[in-house]
Amino acid sequence: MLFVALGIIWGIPYMLIKVAVEELSPASIVLARTAIGAALLLPLAARRGYLRPLLPHWRPLLAFTLVEVCIPWYLLGYAEQELSSSLTGLLVAAVPLVGAVLVWAMGTERPGGRRQAGLLVGFAGVAALVGFDVEASSPAPVVAVAGTAVCYAVGPIILARWLSHLPGLGVMAASLTASAVLYLPLGLAQWPGEPLSGNVWLSVIGLGVVCTVAAFLVFFALVAEVGPSRATVITYVNPAVALLLGVAVLDERITVFTGIGFGLILVGSVLATSKDKEREPAAVPAVPVVTATERVSGDTAQQREALDVTCDDIARPVAEP
Repeated sequence: MLFVALGIIWGIPYMLIKVAVEELSPASIVLARTAIGAALLLPLAARRGYLRPLLPHWRPLLAFTLVEVCIPWYLLGYAEQELSSSLTGLLVAAVPLVGAVLVWAMGTERPGGRRQAGLLVGFAGVAALVGFDVEASSPAPVVAVAGTAVCYAVGPIILARWLSHLPGLGVMAASLTASAVLYLPLGLAQWPGEPLSGNVWLSVIGLGVVCTVAAFLVFFALVAEVGPSRATVITYVNPAVALLLGVAVLDERITVFTGIGFGLILVGSVLATSKDKEREPAAVPAVPVVTATERVSGDTAQQREALDVTCDDIARPVAEP
């Protein structure tokens, strides 16, 4: 039940953002969503004592906040001013592909034949979607989605290198709070003078309460029940939910290339982040990454854990849209 719930919850933000951008600017949407999330998660994290351990790590925490919340959530709103919610969700599904490229570029892992084939297949799927399904007046929305995918790929790398020993709930509460503060001036300046419609209010509240607060709480419960590795499978469910909701609720168009592109991205992502039978050793000795539920004692242990990031880390969902 937790798996099904999270798959649905993290698949509906694209639809809600598409409704919200009809009356709100991307900055105002991010402000409203993060403010609601912070108001609900921050007291919970403070009550459990999860905030104080974050203070010495404010630099990587700020970097994580920028690439996991501030930038991608704005870019999604900007992109969906022109792109359909379903197409946006499918393009964001390429996050594991981008993450795999980043991990290999860092030298932590070297791709075998299966992973290289996965990259080719996955990016062929992206090309099919962009080449045949995108009807934007300029390439800017597609570039925005590409930027979102890069951000979502970098976020887990920062988390795995510098924040994995900290409480996950505290990290997200602090990130949402910082994002709300950063977007407060621009979000308020661009807030419309006329009252918002009921549908837009419901979308904004849904983004904050359901797609942010409830999503993280359910994800933490899912990780506790099945472990982080099995929980990462949820990454491949969200785009399908986004596609179904966009077509069924918003009456968005679907073509044969939509199905082909999504299928190729899905298969490519699975292959690109899977383990090769014989993985060639990396140039830098691999050190196990400490999970979010473990504690690291001493500066030496923290330095060791910062050396290694794998495709398992970038496949892990952290703050899906």
